[in-house]
Amino acid sequence: MPELPEVETLVQELRPHLAGRRIEQVTLHWPGSVATPSPRAFLRRMRGRTIQESRRRGKFLWFVLDEGAWLVHLKMTGRLFLLPAPEPDPHARADFVLDDGRILRFHDLRKFGRLYWVADPEEIFQNLGPEPLDPQFRPRDLAQQLAGRRGRLKALLLDQSIIAGIGNIYADEALWRARLHPMRSAASLTEGEIQRLWKGIRDALLAGLRHHGTTIQWYRRPEGGSGEHQRYLRVYGRAGRPCFRCGTPIARQVLQGRSAYFCPSCQR
Repeated sequence: MPELPEVETLVQELRPHLAGRRIEQVTLHWPGSVATPSPRAFLRRMRGRTIQESRRRGKFLWFVLDEGAWLVHLKMTGRLFLLPAPEPDPHARADFVLDDGRILRFHDLRKFGRLYWVADPEEIFQNLGPEPLDPQFRPRDLAQQLAGRRGRLKALLLDQSIIAGIGNIYADEALWRARLHPMRSAASLTEGEIQRLWKGIRDALLAGLRHHGTTIQWYRRPEGGSGEHQRYLRVYGRAGRPCFRCGTPIARQVLQGRSAYFCPSCQR
């Protein structure tokens, strides 16, 4: 599933193409992609709207409209492509025709992604945790988010109500950078370890952003190209290969149905 760096890359690369553009027509190839309101109401609300600004909140793309907000959650296989003209696509779920003739296409092989029109985005965002790259988010804020929680670190980092935007890849990368075991209890962290975790989260996400996201399978940039960060991953997907720090083979363990990759020597 695209995480903060992938979604932020999409927002940044789409922003100059969408600012001030009017949505002339919307075609829903699969109405089930619309989460709210009804598909018919979504079409009515979206037609004729002008895109004023492109933002991100957690894993949501957030397009500020001249009336309301359009949100996109890509889930596992969703993509947004900017096309110069219509072209056949069996997995196209929605097409948004812009006033310059280009098409912003929502493509989704597995049909898990969702589209929203809301009057106030806080209707959707109200349960999301803080943004980890916000300059106002400091180690003390991370400590506050983890206070009183006895869950395992990997699971807590994936909880969007605690921190927004982190998923499987960057949780493993952050924990490796912080030298913390994914099964470690949050309640056992010292002040120094929380500082390391805060830095590990930021460093992992910023590295992903520098390389335009990680393409393992589905994620693509708006023009169709891949991200590059998969070439720079420190631990994710590297089971059996030597740790970049100490040379110990990277281990893989299943936690709540997801793989966790870590160094059994560096991350105790």
